[in-house]
Amino acid sequence: MDWTSAQLRSLVELTRRGTITAAAQALGYTPGGVSQQIAALEKAAGTELLRRVGRRVELTDAGRTLACHAERILSTGAEAVEALERTRHEISGVLHVGLFATAAAEILPPALQEVRQVHPRLAVHSRDMEVDEVHDAVASGAVDLALGLDYPDVPLPREPALQVRQLYRERFSLAVPAGSMDGREVIGLADTQDLGWILPSADSYYGRAVRTACRRAGIEPRVQHEVTDTAATLALVEAGIGVSTVTDLMLGLRASRLDVVRLREKVERHIVVLFRSSVEHRPTVAALVDVLRAVSGARHGSPARRDP
Repeated sequence: MDWTSAQLRSLVELTRRGTITAAAQALGYTPGGVSQQIAALEKAAGTELLRRVGRRVELTDAGRTLACHAERILSTGAEAVEALERTRHEISGVLHVGLFATAAAEILPPALQEVRQVHPRLAVHSRDMEVDEVHDAVASGAVDLALGLDYPDVPLPREPALQVRQLYRERFSLAVPAGSMDGREVIGLADTQDLGWILPSADSYYGRAVRTACRRAGIEPRVQHEVTDTAATLALVEAGIGVSTVTDLMLGLRASRLDVVRLREKVERHIVVLFRSSVEHRPTVAALVDVLRAVSGARHGSPARRDP
């Protein structure tokens, strides 16, 4: 039967997520794109794979059967790619990488420069995505690997099928409007009780991590503005609207006139690279992970030793 990996992956992800919308988010497609992939797969299979039940869809018996086989087909395909790469005398091929905005600005450019030098036949195609989406994008096979964020207080899911490798750590400070702290160099989270905060939603990993740290210090942050975009957050702090936690990587996104005060508490995030366990020994994946670790180590020190 003539079907594609994209069609099979759409079916597998729909089986995992339960809805076309959720499958589309995990794969980086539109819901219409997933529907088209499934329709093409039904044509190739010669049978109905989905049926409508009210306003939702569910898999038919044929759909569930093919989904089980699709996972094995995709796994076999990945093994074949790895085997082919091992027959080559140099690192060559194409990798699809997912990354969030700050990684796109600060981490990927020097890594790609290094790849051009040491692995000129390795092509890296990147895709910008929300940082909280990278785990699912890697797990679903939508990308080969991704740069993401991991918070000790709200860690990424750990599962045998996925590897999470730390590149380096960043410690949070507090960004405050210029001159608002009268030259104060250190502040405890408990001292921010009466300040207005700018934070992402409590549904995000970052939002939950900061709220958890504040609650551990005995306060509930007064979040007046829920903002996901880091550059927008820095602009609001600069305008005197409120305060927010920041790292050096975040500050590099926008030149801002604000003050940065060290937090008394140790609140961290880890910059990580994620990839499926099944591709851990694939030469191209291993090569790019090595480059990312080397570039991060040169800029920020070894993850094992770094403690900002």
